[in-house]
Amino acid sequence: MKISKQKGTKDIFFEEVNIWQYIESKIREIALAYNLNEIRTPVFEATELFARGVGDETDIVNKEMYTFLDKGGRSITLRPELTAGVVRSYIENGFDSMSTPVKLWYTGNMYRYEKMQKGRYREFSQFGVEIFGSNLYLADVETILISYNLFKKLNLEDKISLNINSIGCSTCRKEYIQKLKEFVKPNLDKMCDTCKIRYEKNPLRMLDCKEEKCKIILKDAPMITDNLCEECNRDFENLKLALNNANIPYKVDKKIVRGLDYYNKTVYEYISKDLDLAVGGGGRYDTLVENLGGAHTPAVGFGLGMDRIEILLKQYNLCSNIKENIDVYFIVLINTAFEKLYEIINELRNLDYVIDYDIVGKSFNSQMKYANKQNAKYVCIIGEEEYNNNMCILKNMETGIQEKLVLSSNSIKEKIFK
Repeated sequence: MKISKQKGTKDIFFEEVNIWQYIESKIREIALAYNLNEIRTPVFEATELFARGVGDETDIVNKEMYTFLDKGGRSITLRPELTAGVVRSYIENGFDSMSTPVKLWYTGNMYRYEKMQKGRYREFSQFGVEIFGSNLYLADVETILISYNLFKKLNLEDKISLNINSIGCSTCRKEYIQKLKEFVKPNLDKMCDTCKIRYEKNPLRMLDCKEEKCKIILKDAPMITDNLCEECNRDFENLKLALNNANIPYKVDKKIVRGLDYYNKTVYEYISKDLDLAVGGGGRYDTLVENLGGAHTPAVGFGLGMDRIEILLKQYNLCSNIKENIDVYFIVLINTAFEKLYEIINELRNLDYVIDYDIVGKSFNSQMKYANKQNAKYVCIIGEEEYNNNMCILKNMETGIQEKLVLSSNSIKEKIFK
């Protein structure tokens, strides 16, 4: 009986791997350009980290985490997101003693037991950035610049919409929550059971409800952007001005609250314009480091779904030329030729050319078909006559033109890479 992959996971291979490597290469270019330092944290952490960090009233903690007891009886959770783990590492490794800002980036797999949808897997990958040590709106702008310019590198900037909001600080949010509860109270009995719980424990999360009846009730609810304190309002206006100056298009969406409890002030999301798909988002979280046992440290960050970026690249046919095709496919019709051929092949490969040849004993016609299917640029044919005269036949697979060359790495290189 065969064993199949688990629901919500997928195998990545062949052409799809090339797309992932392409995305990862652009991420590394962005990280280098913005002077970000890579961080890699464990794939599992103490369950308490996410309960305290993400919020014990969130859907992630209550419904979606993969949690188990290890052999020592400790409660362990596969990470459902990476910010909490990065903050734990920031505290534990004394990053607060470093010069600020501390700018970190990562890619990694996350795990959530979610209902399957397009682009939503139970094992999924994210690219994220966390910046610690700045309470200025400029740090918020920096994370948006990083994420937006990654989309530009991938030719996706006109395929996504940047939606921004401010959910204020603890002071103005407290006043707003009271207004929101007063608005909802007359219709609370008509709302879903989850929102009835949120009403008592985390009212702001009601705005993120996907139930249609709750959306209708909350359609005319007061907006937090109309209740910001002077400082939060000033920061939000400065953020919008900076985005205008940087020529980054955006929309203000007053209902964005994000699905994690640690956010304050700036929050934002990237949404596909043509697909019903959230590609990622982020915001400021000035209290999370302190909540997890560190010193008070302002911070801001984002996460983008790499699986969803892949979907967009495929949707708009932006990955057809990503694969590194074979430069030269050698067809060797005399076994003794390998004595010299290995040296030539190794020299070309050491120069980073993509070289391949038959290792299963295919016929000449089968090898030509294989080379064509692999989009080989050239085929180098070595028969007995060619080998005895230290020659080879080089065929341009695009034009069909073929000619005889001296059998050496230099002659092949000079001819096809001139």
